[in-house]
Amino acid sequence: MEQHKAGFVNIIGNPNVGKSTLMNAFVGEKLSIITSKAQTTRHRILGIVNGDDFQVILSDTPGIIKPAYELQSSMMDFVKSAFEDADILLYMVEIGEKALKDEAFFTKLENSKIPILLLLNKIDISEQEVLEEQVQYWQQQLPKAEIHLISALQNFNIKEVFERIISLLPKAPPYYPKDQLTDKPERFFVNETIREKILQHYKKEIPYSVEIDTEEFFEDEKIIRMRSVIMVERDSQKGIIIGHRGSALKRVGVEARKDLEKFFDKQVHLELYVKVNKNWRSNPRQLKRFGYNSGS
Repeated sequence: MEQHKAGFVNIIGNPNVGKSTLMNAFVGEKLSIITSKAQTTRHRILGIVNGDDFQVILSDTPGIIKPAYELQSSMMDFVKSAFEDADILLYMVEIGEKALKDEAFFTKLENSKIPILLLLNKIDISEQEVLEEQVQYWQQQLPKAEIHLISALQNFNIKEVFERIISLLPKAPPYYPKDQLTDKPERFFVNETIREKILQHYKKEIPYSVEIDTEEFFEDEKIIRMRSVIMVERDSQKGIIIGHRGSALKRVGVEARKDLEKFFDKQVHLELYVKVNKNWRSNPRQLKRFGYNSGS
């Protein structure tokens, strides 16, 4: 264990820059949900990558925004905590971006004493000239950061960045058992899979008004039986989620079940219900129940 390295590597950045895609590329498992909508990640999700002589604990965080309501304030608390316990920070930006959407976070980055890898993502859809300009720009903005050009989606330069992370890790014994993949319980991934389908199939405010609660999770040798409730804020949203004769809800259920069968490598029986939980996003007690550190 003397030569063993371990540490916390936290990924931060604006919404939709590819943080979840990067995390999943490193871990090799779909731990964070990925959609084209902003604010997909609400929690801080750990993904653990183990080798014989290293343990990298990656942390995907919500995209940085100026909070408009209680849920978003809690999401930003997760980002604040990512600054506090990191051994290495991965600051992810995409081509054409100028700075974090919250200046206070950017100031924290500038004053950080820990290694920062600035990952310029989505370079597969950019021209060489623009890339060179961007590299110059970020060298001026964050002179202490090491800049790496990547495409998380195409897996370009991901291995090289990961090797650099390992070289920067402090010597330490593993923090988690070597066969552990994440810090989240199984029900969390059931909830996130259902929420991903809602983000994909519903428009406007609906996906942001939804929270999932998996009330039952029973596993036996051949099958896992789950019962999950989709919480919405208003009666009108309940009707939209269910759809004509239940067709929209059925589609969410079928797609989520297929993904969960891949994730758990086992047959899944999923029951879905919809309930109204008025204004849960602004209710500290409800937020706490759903795992957000409201009021902290």
